[in-house]
Amino acid sequence: MNQVRIYTPLKEKVLFTLRAGQEVLLTGKMYTARDAAHMRIVRMLELQEPLPFDLKDQIIYYAAPTPAPPGKVIGSCGPTSSYRMDDLTCPLLRAGVKATVGKGQRSPKIRELMCRYKAVYFLTLAGGGAYLSARIKKARIVAFEELGPEAVHELEVVDFPLIVGIDTQGEDIYEKIGDRKAPL
Repeated sequence: MNQVRIYTPLKEKVLFTLRAGQEVLLTGKMYTARDAAHMRIVRMLELQEPLPFDLKDQIIYYAAPTPAPPGKVIGSCGPTSSYRMDDLTCPLLRAGVKATVGKGQRSPKIRELMCRYKAVYFLTLAGGGAYLSARIKKARIVAFEELGPEAVHELEVVDFPLIVGIDTQGEDIYEKIGDRKAPL
């Protein structure tokens, strides 16, 4: 499989071509959200309240960036463990999210949801927050500023490195490689 470049907003026809284990370089926008932000977004969806940003065809990156040092756009911005968001993923996919980014395995339920909603789970460099932040060209808080680092940030990235963890067919890189150590 060759490395591919993809752009946001994500298109289903592009997502259908991606396969578990494939390397991807992402350019465009994505949004950070961790536990507290996920709970608020899900609650807003349940109450049918307007969201502070559009979820349709977007990517949610499980990260909480550190403050930007002088002269930088953002501080370290590495992924958090994705399994913590498993119970909160379905409402976001139902609302139009087309991809999530994090580290580590997801549950069988998430594989099923990726198939149902024609979405993708991407892995990125665990422990590579400083490296990844260099791929972020703009960052701004778009929701829940009171949550500090866990506020939702809109990131503009160029060639952000990803690996397809679970594709739209439900194939999972962790199952594909079996007992061997996963790439991230």
